[in-house]
Amino acid sequence: MKSSLNHALETDVNFSDNKNVNLPDNKKDYTAEYFDKEGYRTISVNTGYIKPGDSYDVIVERAAELLEDGDFLVISETPIAVSQGRLVDEAHFEPSLLSFFMADIWSKYIWGYALGPLFRIKKRTIKNLRRLPPEARSHKQLILKYYGIKHALKPASEAGVDLSNVPGTFVCLLPENPQEVVSDISRKIESSLEKSVTVMIIDTDATYQLFGFKFTSIPQAVPGITRDLGFFGYILGRLGRIIGPTPLAVSKFQEIDKILQIAKVAEEHQKKNEINVETVYDMKEVFEGELGGVTVEMLESIPHTPAVIVRTL
Repeated sequence: MKSSLNHALETDVNFSDNKNVNLPDNKKDYTAEYFDKEGYRTISVNTGYIKPGDSYDVIVERAAELLEDGDFLVISETPIAVSQGRLVDEAHFEPSLLSFFMADIWSKYIWGYALGPLFRIKKRTIKNLRRLPPEARSHKQLILKYYGIKHALKPASEAGVDLSNVPGTFVCLLPENPQEVVSDISRKIESSLEKSVTVMIIDTDATYQLFGFKFTSIPQAVPGITRDLGFFGYILGRLGRIIGPTPLAVSKFQEIDKILQIAKVAEEHQKKNEINVETVYDMKEVFEGELGGVTVEMLESIPHTPAVIVRTL
């Protein structure tokens, strides 16, 4: 896939009661919020906007004063993927007849008005499907090219491709080799901080469970979760239940239920943030602009929490 990223962005893109953890003077802009709930403490790791080519080491630097032995450092997949340059400009994808059908008929009308209510998907998702813009055709074409019809049939959030927290008409693919990334970050923490920390990368796309069978629609997941089921996983998930976000990689072996619990706790912390940009529609509301009109400067103007520390109390 890497060789196919002809339009990858490199250098051109010129809560409840809470407490604060104050960082050193030179990092006052990155005050970390923390929450205590149900036996866990969660602490935000705040940075500026991580751009393509930027090192993800900034996450380690911001977390350094906050980490303790035994902590989990849970990182969102998008900042890692952006730092790797995993951005693709959808404006370069000419919609085909199939992608027209997938966007304008299948997702917008069949799922927006019939299958969505039938399968009781979120009202917010139904609303977003019913107002799909013409640009969705190019998005479906990208999904078809990189991941195939198995993922393009999914009405939204296909293959873990992220449309939020990226500028213009770019989208972000899943990170490359997330297991290598968490191992690298874990080694850096251990060597520079002399602390033993479990590093995890998660995606907000759901992991489901049906009769003990754990699975996800997206192409990446830790062992113990059946991955890459695409549309079929999404439909099967309607019959089961969501058990949390999908862990893509973890630096140290843990029981799968423990991994999923930590991932869920970290996601809940993220949702408490004042600015929580989960979807492209959230981004539109935050910046009060049109889809595709978000610039790097706008992204740099808001706080970002690429990681959450989860600590057992």
